[in-house]
Amino acid sequence: MNYFELYGLPVSLKVNKQQLAQSYIELQKKHHPDFFSQETEYEQAEALELSSEVNKAYNTFKNEDATIKYVLQLKGLLQEEEKYQLPPDFLMEVMELNETLSEGTSPQIDQFSKEIFDEVKDIIENYNDSSITTAALLKVKEYYFKKKYLQRILERLVD
Repeated sequence: MNYFELYGLPVSLKVNKQQLAQSYIELQKKHHPDFFSQETEYEQAEALELSSEVNKAYNTFKNEDATIKYVLQLKGLLQEEEKYQLPPDFLMEVMELNETLSEGTSPQIDQFSKEIFDEVKDIIENYNDSSITTAALLKVKEYYFKKKYLQRILERLVD
């Protein structure tokens, strides 16, 4: 069972936060290990495992990047620890930006991040699992890696 099935939510790159919160509460009420303290060891272990999955799914869905990663993995388009080759023009732009890095460049990176999001905004916000194409998901995959790359630059600024 995948996280979307567990939560009774449609597969999406952007989870409805209100539905997520409601489903989380219902699942916790139903599967929290404390409610199984009088049950058999097997039932307690099963409840603990399911409760753990509920929490992992919730944390994934709360984070938009983690949700994108999860959907791409679910679709078989992203492997754990995958080495993705970013386009040379993107790398050149980032290299130029990187040369001018200082504490005041965070707004420049934020603007650059917004520009790369705009390329996939419609796909992410209007995702339909039954009609999404592999080509569209591959654009989202590239966006995911670009954003991850920019995030590392921002983290270096903070350090």
